[in-house]
Amino acid sequence: MGDLPSQRITPDFPFKSVGLDFAGPFYILNRKGRGSSLIKCYLCLFICLRFKCVHLEAVSDLSKNAFIMTLRRYIARRSKPAEIFCDNGRNFVSAAKEVGSFLKSNAESLSDFASQEGIKFIFTPTYAPHFGGIWEAGVKSAKHHIRRVIGNSHLTFEEISTLFAQVEAILNSRPLCPLSSSPNDVLSLSPGHFLVGRPLTAMPTPTLDHCKENALQRYNRVEKIRQHFWQRWQKEYICELQHRTKWKTSTDKLKIGDMVLLQEDHVPPLCWRLGRVTRLFPGPDGITRVADVTTTRGCVRRPLVRLCPLPTAEDFESC
Repeated sequence: MGDLPSQRITPDFPFKSVGLDFAGPFYILNRKGRGSSLIKCYLCLFICLRFKCVHLEAVSDLSKNAFIMTLRRYIARRSKPAEIFCDNGRNFVSAAKEVGSFLKSNAESLSDFASQEGIKFIFTPTYAPHFGGIWEAGVKSAKHHIRRVIGNSHLTFEEISTLFAQVEAILNSRPLCPLSSSPNDVLSLSPGHFLVGRPLTAMPTPTLDHCKENALQRYNRVEKIRQHFWQRWQKEYICELQHRTKWKTSTDKLKIGDMVLLQEDHVPPLCWRLGRVTRLFPGPDGITRVADVTTTRGCVRRPLVRLCPLPTAEDFESC
């Protein structure tokens, strides 16, 4: 395994160096009402190489012009990146040529900054997806559950664009590590902090799990798909934080003051219940299996199998 590139470990602004990939196709309706037909659309994923923030865009097709417009929408919202890493897809190569020729031919009319600081496309070798593991993992996080929660539902382009934006907020709200070492602080650092400077939030909506899809309006169908995606993905993310092996050796690393993520059911989207460990309860054999956790709603008692410790500075140093 090679060393991480400098773009992964050098501090800088979010989305200055990004990875890019496409996923799909997703089948959508060309319009609402009777007489509509199915067409294809695709998911374009931009991921920040430094902070792993994701940006999702819906693309109508895999043409060069469609990708150019997608890139313009991304730049308008996230600013112009210095480097774009991607594979050798034909639409990527042709877009890089067109952007480069545009900057060269219009250098006099553009500002000095735009003419001197062009976007640099870096293509990975052919048939080498492991060179872009960070954006392949981002595609997996988004595409794996989006396909399953959509099922046989056919959304319009506007509806699937809304769904992709809400999925983007869910992925960017995941807790990464404690925000501080204070035992009274129950806030965590998330990719959203690097984008808006605070945790990402969502509007409160009623639970639609028990509602039949045929009885819902189209707006509520999209909301139900979002809630279904949240339930699937947050459980998968918690399982990734809990690396369990056979219970033959003691791996008790939880200490008083550690920040933990509580594994609970029926949690609203973008709501991660965090807390600090205030008390441990060792068993007769001296091994702790239960702990008291202080949250914003009070103190609760949970087994350790329902608590997910967030990585700390010591964990990153040991890696």
